Amino acid sequence: MNLLDANDRAGQYPSSWYAATAKPAPMRPALDGERRTDVCIVGAGYTGLSAALHLAQAGRRVIVLEAQRVGFGASGRNGGQLGSGQRQTQDVLEKWLGRGQADRLWEMGEEAKALVRDLVSSHDIACDLKPGVAWTASRDKDVADLHDYAGLLQARYGYDAIETLDRDACQAVCPSPGYRGGILDMGAGHLHPLNYALGLARAAEAAGAEICEGARVDAIEEGAPVRVRTARGVVIAEHLILACNGYLGGLNRQVAARVMPINNFIVATRPLGKEVTRVLARDVAVADDRFVVNYFRLSPDGRLLFGGGESYGYRFPEDIAAVVRKPMTQVFPHLRDVEIDYAWGGTLAITLRRMPYLSRIGRNVLSASGYSGHGVGTATHAGLLMARAVQGDGDGFDTMAAVPASAFPGGAALRSPLLVLAMTWYALRDRLGI
Repeated sequence: MNLLDANDRAGQYPSSWYAATAKPAPMRPALDGERRTDVCIVGAGYTGLSAALHLAQAGRRVIVLEAQRVGFGASGRNGGQLGSGQRQTQDVLEKWLGRGQADRLWEMGEEAKALVRDLVSSHDIACDLKPGVAWTASRDKDVADLHDYAGLLQARYGYDAIETLDRDACQAVCPSPGYRGGILDMGAGHLHPLNYALGLARAAEAAGAEICEGARVDAIEEGAPVRVRTARGVVIAEHLILACNGYLGGLNRQVAARVMPINNFIVATRPLGKEVTRVLARDVAVADDRFVVNYFRLSPDGRLLFGGGESYGYRFPEDIAAVVRKPMTQVFPHLRDVEIDYAWGGTLAITLRRMPYLSRIGRNVLSASGYSGHGVGTATHAGLLMARAVQGDGDGFDTMAAVPASAFPGGAALRSPLLVLAMTWYALRDRLGI
Protein backbone atom coordinates (compact mmCIF):
# COMPACT_ATOMS: atom_id res chain seq x y z
CA MET A 1 0.00 0.00 0.00
CA ASN A 2 1.14 3.55 -0.76
CA LEU A 3 0.28 6.67 1.23
CA LEU A 4 -0.70 8.36 -2.02
CA ASP A 5 -3.86 6.28 -2.24
CA ALA A 6 -4.25 4.74 1.21
CA ASN A 7 -6.89 7.26 2.33
CA ASP A 8 -7.85 9.23 -0.78
CA ARG A 9 -9.37 8.77 -4.21
CA ALA A 10 -7.12 9.30 -7.20
CA GLY A 11 -7.32 12.84 -8.53
CA GLN A 12 -9.56 14.13 -5.75
CA TYR A 13 -8.91 16.40 -2.81
CA PRO A 14 -10.05 15.22 0.64
CA SER A 15 -13.45 16.33 1.87
CA SER A 16 -12.06 19.23 3.89
CA TRP A 17 -13.25 22.75 4.55
CA TYR A 18 -10.22 23.90 2.58
CA ALA A 19 -11.24 21.92 -0.51
CA ALA A 20 -14.85 23.07 -0.15
CA THR A 21 -13.78 26.75 -0.18
CA ALA A 22 -11.02 26.55 -2.80
CA LYS A 23 -11.24 26.99 -6.55
CA PRO A 24 -8.76 24.57 -8.09
CA ALA A 25 -8.08 24.52 -11.81
CA PRO A 26 -9.31 21.56 -13.87
CA MET A 27 -6.98 18.59 -13.50
CA ARG A 28 -3.83 19.09 -15.52
CA PRO A 29 -2.75 16.39 -18.00
CA ALA A 30 -0.42 13.65 -16.84
CA LEU A 31 3.02 13.18 -18.35
CA ASP A 32 2.80 11.43 -21.70
CA GLY A 33 5.86 10.28 -23.63
CA GLU A 34 9.46 11.38 -23.33
CA ARG A 35 10.27 14.96 -22.34
CA ARG A 36 13.53 16.83 -21.83
CA THR A 37 13.93 19.73 -19.43
CA ASP A 38 16.47 21.56 -17.30
CA VAL A 39 14.90 20.65 -13.95
CA CYS A 40 12.41 17.94 -13.00
CA ILE A 41 10.60 18.41 -9.69
CA VAL A 42 8.73 15.58 -7.97
CA GLY A 43 5.89 16.90 -5.82
CA ALA A 44 3.58 19.90 -6.21
CA GLY A 45 3.34 21.09 -2.63
CA TYR A 46 4.87 24.28 -1.27
CA THR A 47 8.44 23.04 -1.75
CA GLY A 48 8.09 21.92 -5.35
CA LEU A 49 5.89 24.82 -6.42
CA SER A 50 8.21 27.41 -4.87
CA ALA A 51 11.20 25.80 -6.55
CA ALA A 52 9.35 25.69 -9.87
CA LEU A 53 8.29 29.33 -9.64
CA HIS A 54 11.74 30.65 -8.83
CA LEU A 55 13.49 28.47 -11.42
CA ALA A 56 11.03 29.45 -14.14
CA GLN A 57 11.45 33.11 -13.25
CA ALA A 58 15.20 32.59 -13.72
CA GLY A 59 14.61 31.23 -17.23
CA ARG A 60 15.00 27.51 -16.51
CA ARG A 61 12.78 24.93 -18.19
CA VAL A 62 10.86 23.12 -15.42
CA ILE A 63 8.51 20.14 -15.32
CA VAL A 64 6.73 19.30 -12.05
CA LEU A 65 5.41 15.77 -11.62
CA GLU A 66 2.57 15.44 -9.08
CA ALA A 67 1.09 12.01 -8.34
CA GLN A 68 -2.30 13.44 -7.38
CA ARG A 69 -3.30 17.14 -7.47
CA VAL A 70 -1.51 20.39 -6.68
CA GLY A 71 -1.47 20.81 -2.89
CA PHE A 72 -2.90 17.30 -2.42
CA GLY A 73 -0.68 16.44 0.57
CA ALA A 74 0.18 18.38 3.71
CA SER A 75 0.37 21.64 1.76
CA GLY A 76 -3.38 21.61 1.19
CA ARG A 77 -4.50 20.12 4.51
CA ASN A 78 -2.44 21.69 7.31
CA GLY A 79 -3.38 24.09 10.09
CA GLY A 80 -2.35 27.12 8.05
CA GLN A 81 0.04 28.59 10.63
CA LEU A 82 3.01 30.63 9.40
CA GLY A 83 5.40 30.47 12.34
CA SER A 84 8.48 32.47 13.25
CA GLY A 85 12.00 31.08 13.25
CA GLN A 86 12.45 27.33 12.96
CA ARG A 87 10.46 24.39 14.30
CA GLN A 88 12.92 24.12 17.17
CA THR A 89 13.28 27.07 19.53
CA GLN A 90 16.34 29.28 19.37
CA ASP A 91 17.62 28.33 22.81
CA VAL A 92 17.63 24.66 21.77
CA LEU A 93 19.39 25.49 18.49
CA GLU A 94 22.00 27.53 20.36
CA LYS A 95 22.80 24.51 22.55
CA TRP A 96 22.97 22.15 19.60
CA LEU A 97 24.74 24.28 17.05
CA GLY A 98 26.22 27.34 18.75
CA ARG A 99 25.19 30.97 18.56
CA GLY A 100 26.54 31.63 15.07
CA GLN A 101 24.60 28.92 13.31
CA ALA A 102 21.52 29.51 15.47
CA ASP A 103 21.60 33.19 14.49
CA ARG A 104 21.72 32.28 10.81
CA LEU A 105 18.83 29.84 11.19
CA TRP A 106 16.73 32.54 12.88
CA GLU A 107 17.45 34.89 9.99
CA MET A 108 16.42 32.20 7.52
CA GLY A 109 13.19 31.59 9.42
CA GLU A 110 12.38 35.27 9.19
CA GLU A 111 13.27 35.22 5.49
CA ALA A 112 10.76 32.38 5.07
CA LYS A 113 7.92 34.43 6.56
CA ALA A 114 8.82 37.44 4.45
CA LEU A 115 8.96 35.24 1.35
CA VAL A 116 5.43 33.94 1.92
CA ARG A 117 4.09 37.45 2.42
CA ASP A 118 5.88 38.67 -0.70
CA LEU A 119 4.59 35.79 -2.84
CA VAL A 120 1.03 36.30 -1.61
CA SER A 121 1.24 40.02 -2.38
CA SER A 122 3.14 39.97 -5.67
CA HIS A 123 1.07 37.15 -7.19
CA ASP A 124 -2.26 38.29 -5.74
CA ILE A 125 -2.90 34.98 -3.97
CA ALA A 126 -6.27 35.12 -2.20
CA CYS A 127 -5.53 32.95 0.83
CA ASP A 128 -6.77 35.09 3.77
CA LEU A 129 -3.28 35.73 5.14
CA LYS A 130 -3.62 37.40 8.55
CA PRO A 131 -1.19 38.19 11.41
CA GLY A 132 -1.00 36.56 14.81
CA VAL A 133 -0.13 33.19 16.39
CA ALA A 134 -0.45 32.61 20.15
CA TRP A 135 1.36 29.89 22.07
CA THR A 136 -0.51 28.90 25.21
CA ALA A 137 0.37 26.85 28.29
CA SER A 138 -1.64 25.02 30.93
CA ARG A 139 0.83 25.19 33.82
CA ASP A 140 2.43 28.18 35.52
CA LYS A 141 5.93 26.79 34.96
CA ASP A 142 5.30 26.43 31.23
CA VAL A 143 3.86 29.94 31.07
CA ALA A 144 7.06 31.22 32.70
CA ASP A 145 9.13 29.28 30.15
CA LEU A 146 7.23 30.89 27.28
CA HIS A 147 7.71 34.34 28.80
CA ASP A 148 11.43 33.66 29.20
CA TYR A 149 11.61 32.61 25.56
CA ALA A 150 9.89 35.81 24.45
CA GLY A 151 12.49 37.73 26.47
CA LEU A 152 15.32 35.81 24.77
CA LEU A 153 13.95 36.63 21.31
CA GLN A 154 13.62 40.28 22.20
CA ALA A 155 17.00 40.65 23.90
CA ARG A 156 19.18 38.42 21.74
CA TYR A 157 17.49 38.56 18.35
CA GLY A 158 15.86 41.97 18.46
CA TYR A 159 12.45 40.45 17.80
CA ASP A 160 9.84 42.86 19.13
CA ALA A 161 6.69 41.49 17.49
CA ILE A 162 5.98 39.21 20.43
CA GLU A 163 4.17 39.97 23.70
CA THR A 164 3.72 38.01 26.91
CA LEU A 165 0.27 37.04 28.13
CA ASP A 166 -0.58 36.51 31.78
CA ARG A 167 -3.74 34.58 32.59
CA ASP A 168 -6.10 37.52 32.12
CA ALA A 169 -4.44 38.61 28.88
CA CYS A 170 -4.50 35.04 27.59
CA GLN A 171 -8.20 34.72 28.41
CA ALA A 172 -8.80 37.95 26.49
CA VAL A 173 -7.37 36.24 23.42
CA CYS A 174 -8.51 32.64 23.95
CA PRO A 175 -11.01 32.05 26.77
CA SER A 176 -10.24 28.36 27.25
CA PRO A 177 -10.41 27.38 30.94
CA GLY A 178 -7.32 25.22 30.51
CA TYR A 179 -4.86 27.94 29.52
CA ARG A 180 -3.02 29.96 32.17
CA GLY A 181 -0.96 32.24 29.91
CA GLY A 182 1.37 32.31 26.96
CA ILE A 183 2.82 34.56 24.28
CA LEU A 184 1.34 36.24 21.21
CA ASP A 185 3.50 36.57 18.12
CA MET A 186 2.03 39.19 15.79
CA GLY A 187 4.95 38.70 13.41
CA ALA A 188 3.66 35.20 12.67
CA GLY A 189 0.46 34.55 10.74
CA HIS A 190 -2.14 32.17 9.39
CA LEU A 191 -3.72 31.50 5.99
CA HIS A 192 -5.86 29.17 3.85
CA PRO A 193 -3.22 26.57 2.99
CA LEU A 194 -4.81 25.02 -0.10
CA ASN A 195 -5.56 28.37 -1.70
CA TYR A 196 -1.95 29.37 -1.04
CA ALA A 197 -0.71 26.22 -2.82
CA LEU A 198 -3.07 26.76 -5.74
CA GLY A 199 -1.88 30.35 -6.02
CA LEU A 200 1.76 29.23 -6.11
CA ALA A 201 0.88 26.80 -8.91
CA ARG A 202 -0.77 29.51 -10.98
CA ALA A 203 2.24 31.78 -10.46
CA ALA A 204 4.69 29.02 -11.45
CA GLU A 205 2.73 28.26 -14.63
CA ALA A 206 2.51 31.95 -15.50
CA ALA A 207 6.32 32.07 -15.22
CA GLY A 208 6.64 29.17 -17.65
CA ALA A 209 6.77 26.03 -15.50
CA GLU A 210 4.80 22.96 -16.58
CA ILE A 211 2.85 20.97 -13.97
CA CYS A 212 1.66 17.42 -14.65
CA GLU A 213 -0.98 15.98 -12.32
CA GLY A 214 -1.79 12.29 -11.96
CA ALA A 215 1.87 11.67 -12.81
CA ARG A 216 3.15 9.29 -10.13
CA VAL A 217 6.87 8.65 -10.27
CA ASP A 218 7.69 4.95 -10.38
CA ALA A 219 11.46 5.02 -10.73
CA ILE A 220 14.42 7.38 -10.78
CA GLU A 221 17.62 6.64 -12.67
CA GLU A 222 20.33 8.91 -11.37
CA GLY A 223 23.02 10.12 -13.69
CA ALA A 224 23.87 13.02 -15.95
CA PRO A 225 21.16 13.47 -17.05
CA VAL A 226 18.71 11.95 -14.58
CA ARG A 227 15.70 9.98 -15.84
CA VAL A 228 12.40 10.13 -13.96
CA ARG A 229 9.81 7.55 -15.00
CA THR A 230 6.04 7.49 -14.62
CA ALA A 231 3.55 4.95 -15.95
CA ARG A 232 3.13 6.85 -19.21
CA GLY A 233 6.34 8.73 -19.74
CA VAL A 234 9.84 9.76 -18.76
CA VAL A 235 11.43 13.10 -18.02
CA ILE A 236 15.11 13.50 -18.86
CA ALA A 237 16.58 16.38 -16.87
CA GLU A 238 19.88 17.98 -15.95
CA HIS A 239 18.71 18.39 -12.34
CA LEU A 240 16.19 16.64 -10.09
CA ILE A 241 14.45 18.06 -7.03
CA LEU A 242 12.63 15.71 -4.66
CA ALA A 243 9.84 17.61 -2.90
CA CYS A 244 7.72 14.70 -1.67
CA ASN A 245 7.79 15.17 2.13
CA GLY A 246 5.61 12.45 3.73
CA TYR A 247 4.76 10.86 0.37
CA LEU A 248 8.31 9.97 -0.70
CA GLY A 249 7.72 6.23 -0.40
CA GLY A 250 10.69 4.23 -1.67
CA LEU A 251 12.07 6.80 -4.11
CA ASN A 252 15.18 7.41 -1.99
CA ARG A 253 16.45 5.35 0.95
CA GLN A 254 18.73 8.05 2.37
CA VAL A 255 15.85 10.47 2.80
CA ALA A 256 13.38 7.80 3.92
CA ALA A 257 15.69 6.78 6.78
CA ARG A 258 15.63 10.32 8.19
CA VAL A 259 12.14 11.55 7.33
CA MET A 260 9.10 9.74 8.69
CA PRO A 261 5.48 10.23 7.64
CA ILE A 262 2.87 10.67 10.37
CA ASN A 263 -0.82 11.54 10.21
CA ASN A 264 -2.59 14.47 11.81
CA PHE A 265 -6.26 15.43 11.85
CA ILE A 266 -8.44 18.56 11.67
CA VAL A 267 -12.14 19.32 11.99
CA ALA A 268 -14.24 22.31 11.02
CA THR A 269 -17.27 22.94 13.21
CA ARG A 270 -20.49 24.52 12.06
CA PRO A 271 -20.36 28.34 11.97
CA LEU A 272 -20.42 29.42 15.61
CA GLY A 273 -22.19 32.74 15.13
CA LYS A 274 -22.28 34.84 18.30
CA GLU A 275 -20.57 32.02 20.24
CA VAL A 276 -17.34 32.60 18.34
CA THR A 277 -15.93 34.89 21.04
CA ARG A 278 -16.14 32.00 23.55
CA VAL A 279 -13.46 30.32 21.41
CA LEU A 280 -11.31 33.19 20.16
CA ALA A 281 -11.84 36.82 21.01
CA ARG A 282 -9.18 37.84 18.47
CA ASP A 283 -8.67 36.52 14.96
CA VAL A 284 -5.34 34.83 15.61
CA ALA A 285 -4.18 31.22 15.43
CA VAL A 286 -3.32 29.27 18.59
CA ALA A 287 -1.01 26.36 19.33
CA ASP A 288 -0.58 24.96 22.81
CA ASP A 289 2.45 23.55 24.62
CA ARG A 290 1.44 19.89 24.62
CA PHE A 291 3.83 17.40 23.05
CA VAL A 292 1.05 16.31 20.70
CA VAL A 293 0.11 19.88 19.86
CA ASN A 294 -3.45 21.18 19.69
CA TYR A 295 -3.74 24.00 17.15
CA PHE A 296 -6.74 26.01 16.04
CA ARG A 297 -8.05 29.20 14.48
CA LEU A 298 -11.24 30.64 13.03
CA SER A 299 -12.37 30.43 9.43
CA PRO A 300 -13.66 33.60 7.73
CA ASP A 301 -17.21 32.25 8.13
CA GLY A 302 -16.80 31.77 11.89
CA ARG A 303 -16.06 28.06 12.16
CA LEU A 304 -13.51 26.64 14.57
CA LEU A 305 -10.78 24.85 12.62
CA PHE A 306 -9.25 22.58 15.26
CA GLY A 307 -6.32 20.20 14.77
CA GLY A 308 -5.30 17.47 17.19
CA GLY A 309 -4.41 13.81 17.42
CA GLU A 310 -1.81 11.81 15.53
CA SER A 311 -1.47 8.32 14.11
CA TYR A 312 1.26 6.28 12.47
CA GLY A 313 1.05 3.88 9.58
CA TYR A 314 -0.99 4.06 6.41
CA ARG A 315 -4.66 4.24 7.34
CA PHE A 316 -6.49 7.16 8.91
CA PRO A 317 -8.97 6.27 11.69
CA GLU A 318 -12.50 5.52 10.54
CA ASP A 319 -14.03 8.31 12.66
CA ILE A 320 -11.69 11.30 12.41
CA ALA A 321 -14.27 13.62 13.97
CA ALA A 322 -14.33 11.50 17.14
CA VAL A 323 -10.53 11.51 17.34
CA VAL A 324 -10.33 15.31 17.16
CA ARG A 325 -13.43 15.98 19.27
CA LYS A 326 -11.65 14.57 22.32
CA PRO A 327 -8.82 17.17 22.53
CA MET A 328 -11.16 19.89 21.26
CA THR A 329 -13.53 19.21 24.16
CA GLN A 330 -10.61 19.30 26.61
CA VAL A 331 -9.72 22.78 25.37
CA PHE A 332 -13.34 23.98 24.96
CA PRO A 333 -15.71 21.92 27.15
CA HIS A 334 -18.73 23.90 25.97
CA LEU A 335 -18.20 22.54 22.43
CA ARG A 336 -18.71 18.94 23.55
CA ASP A 337 -21.76 18.49 21.32
CA VAL A 338 -21.07 21.05 18.60
CA GLU A 339 -21.82 19.90 15.05
CA ILE A 340 -18.77 19.06 12.97
CA ASP A 341 -19.25 19.74 9.26
CA TYR A 342 -15.85 18.60 7.99
CA ALA A 343 -13.20 16.19 9.30
CA TRP A 344 -10.05 15.25 7.43
CA GLY A 345 -6.62 13.80 7.86
CA GLY A 346 -3.28 14.56 6.30
CA THR A 347 0.19 13.10 6.18
CA LEU A 348 3.14 15.28 7.13
CA ALA A 349 6.73 14.30 7.79
CA ILE A 350 8.93 14.63 10.85
CA THR A 351 12.60 14.16 11.65
CA LEU A 352 14.16 13.03 14.90
CA ARG A 353 15.24 16.55 15.83
CA ARG A 354 12.18 18.25 14.33
CA MET A 355 14.31 20.23 11.89
CA PRO A 356 13.90 19.97 8.12
CA TYR A 357 16.16 17.61 6.24
CA LEU A 358 17.82 19.23 3.23
CA SER A 359 20.40 17.17 1.39
CA ARG A 360 22.39 16.79 -1.81
CA ILE A 361 21.59 13.15 -2.41
CA GLY A 362 23.34 13.05 -5.76
CA ARG A 363 25.56 15.25 -7.88
CA ASN A 364 22.51 16.74 -9.56
CA VAL A 365 19.78 15.66 -7.10
CA LEU A 366 18.49 17.81 -4.22
CA SER A 367 15.89 16.97 -1.59
CA ALA A 368 14.03 18.92 1.10
CA SER A 369 11.42 17.53 3.48
CA GLY A 370 10.68 16.73 7.13
CA TYR A 371 9.26 20.12 8.15
CA SER A 372 7.75 18.65 11.31
CA GLY A 373 4.65 20.85 11.41
CA HIS A 374 6.45 24.11 10.48
CA GLY A 375 6.14 23.83 6.74
CA VAL A 376 4.14 26.80 5.47
CA GLY A 377 7.13 29.12 5.57
CA THR A 378 9.98 26.62 5.76
CA ALA A 379 8.87 24.53 2.79
CA THR A 380 8.31 27.62 0.64
CA HIS A 381 11.77 28.85 1.59
CA ALA A 382 13.34 25.44 0.94
CA GLY A 383 11.99 25.57 -2.60
CA LEU A 384 13.69 28.93 -3.13
CA LEU A 385 16.95 27.63 -1.63
CA MET A 386 16.95 24.63 -3.98
CA ALA A 387 16.20 26.85 -6.97
CA ARG A 388 19.21 28.97 -6.06
CA ALA A 389 21.38 25.89 -5.53
CA VAL A 390 20.50 24.57 -8.98
CA GLN A 391 21.74 27.90 -10.37
CA GLY A 392 25.03 27.64 -8.48
CA ASP A 393 24.24 29.62 -5.31
CA GLY A 394 24.20 26.93 -2.63
CA ASP A 395 24.90 29.11 0.43
CA GLY A 396 21.43 29.03 1.97
CA PHE A 397 20.76 25.43 1.01
CA ASP A 398 24.08 24.28 2.47
CA THR A 399 23.40 26.18 5.70
CA MET A 400 20.19 24.20 6.20
CA ALA A 401 21.81 20.96 5.03
CA ALA A 402 24.53 21.39 7.67
CA VAL A 403 21.99 20.87 10.48
CA PRO A 404 22.69 17.32 11.76
CA ALA A 405 20.01 14.80 10.79
CA SER A 406 20.13 11.34 12.35
CA ALA A 407 18.42 8.32 10.89
CA PHE A 408 15.51 6.90 12.88
CA PRO A 409 16.54 3.93 15.05
CA GLY A 410 15.83 0.61 13.44
CA GLY A 411 15.31 2.01 9.97
CA ALA A 412 11.98 1.86 8.21
CA ALA A 413 10.98 -1.40 9.89
CA LEU A 414 11.15 -0.17 13.49
CA ARG A 415 10.81 3.60 13.29
CA SER A 416 6.99 3.59 13.50
CA PRO A 417 6.69 1.20 16.50
CA LEU A 418 9.40 3.10 18.37
CA LEU A 419 7.77 6.44 17.66
CA VAL A 420 4.38 5.11 18.77
CA LEU A 421 5.91 4.10 22.11
CA ALA A 422 7.55 7.50 22.55
CA MET A 423 4.44 9.45 21.59
CA THR A 424 2.26 7.32 23.85
CA TRP A 425 4.56 8.16 26.75
CA TYR A 426 4.51 11.88 26.00
CA ALA A 427 0.73 11.85 25.54
CA LEU A 428 0.46 10.23 28.98
CA ARG A 429 2.65 12.96 30.43
CA ASP A 430 0.33 15.55 28.87
CA ARG A 431 -2.72 13.93 30.46
CA LEU A 432 -1.05 13.65 33.85
CA GLY A 433 0.37 17.17 33.69
CA ILE A 434 3.96 16.09 34.41
